[in-house]
Amino acid sequence: MDLARTRDELPELAGRVALVPTMGALHEGHRSLIRLAHKHADHVVVSVFVNPLQFGPSEDFSRYPRTFEQDLAACEAEGVAAVFAPSVEEMYPSPLQVTVSSGTMGTIVEGAVRPGHFDGVLTVVLKLFNLVRPDVALFGQKDAQQLAVIRRMVGDLNVPVEIVGAPTLREDDGLAMSSRNVYLSADERVRALALSRALRAGQAERAPSAVLRAAQAVLADEGIEPDYLVLVDPATFTEVDDRYYGTAVLAVAARIGTTRLIDNVLLEL
Repeated sequence: MDLARTRDELPELAGRVALVPTMGALHEGHRSLIRLAHKHADHVVVSVFVNPLQFGPSEDFSRYPRTFEQDLAACEAEGVAAVFAPSVEEMYPSPLQVTVSSGTMGTIVEGAVRPGHFDGVLTVVLKLFNLVRPDVALFGQKDAQQLAVIRRMVGDLNVPVEIVGAPTLREDDGLAMSSRNVYLSADERVRALALSRALRAGQAERAPSAVLRAAQAVLADEGIEPDYLVLVDPATFTEVDDRYYGTAVLAVAARIGTTRLIDNVLLEL
């Protein structure tokens, strides 16, 4: 397995290449993405880069989990061809003048709570695409709005990369796997299960208004006031009403203690 810190150190790989972009602190969810990537390409490249552009001034960039040696071991065990782990200086050698705008999609739902977040996501993803030059890139459905804005960027800008979304991987108790789960105390982790319970309660309903009522009731029982609880079109992330039919995303974000968690499920209306 090659370790590349710069563009020049990236190996030339013959055949189809898949990229799995990560911010490190790899868990089983990331490893499942890597295994899926092997089914879509001859070689898999994993990027490990904690991107400062997608963190707000009051967010956890400095304390975001960093477990680089364990990440390398996980990648090697999963048969990764190369790990691309650039420094901030390598990715952003000079102050940026030109960035990618996520448009209206980046200002709603998660983007309303974290202004500029999706601009930072799209800017780094496009840079990674230009550096690694993959044929296909894989992203988890847990970050459903991220997946939606990346698909839109690729379509709007004619980026020659196939985007594959992978199902959310969960712990045995239902908690969505996340690098931020390590921040939770034992009591907070139990309380955090209300998020997945709320989503399951919503899944049991069919009318959009009933979906939201059922999910909100679970959160209220636990005393959780979410940043948002929305039912949205998976392609645009605009909220849907009782006239809507088809696939929708029920998404939630809430702070458990000092840790902010997001989760979502797909459902048919």
